[in-house]
Amino acid sequence: MSWDSYIDNLLAQTKDSSGAAHADKACIIGLDGGAPWTTAGHANALKLQGQEGPNIARCFKSKDFTPFMSGGILCESTKYQFLREEDKKLVLGKKKEHGAITLQASKTAIVIGHCPEGSQQGNLNKGVAVIAEYLESMNM
Repeated sequence: MSWDSYIDNLLAQTKDSSGAAHADKACIIGLDGGAPWTTAGHANALKLQGQEGPNIARCFKSKDFTPFMSGGILCESTKYQFLREEDKKLVLGKKKEHGAITLQASKTAIVIGHCPEGSQQGNLNKGVAVIAEYLESMNM
């Protein structure tokens, strides 16, 4: 089964009333170890580099977001400023002129979405939540 269709679904969930999507890239990684569930071959794949996936997974698994607070959140070799964490399963980050990222954990995965500068992170949050909550409802 390919997880790549979840990227399309997430992007579609971020559309506003005018039909504009507020996300341009997304991926899903495993909560245990940070291995990619979605492939880098998808046109809208968020392509984590090197230890980025494992480092993100480690923070979510331990529910300790101090590394994000002190060193930022690395995605695609870009360091996003940690904005906040909610309920030990949602993390928001932003980088001027690079946009924003939203990360949300389910039982076994972490859904990560990116919105370009000028788009609404609130719409991105909604898209990421739809996928994470669906996975959660499937006991994943």
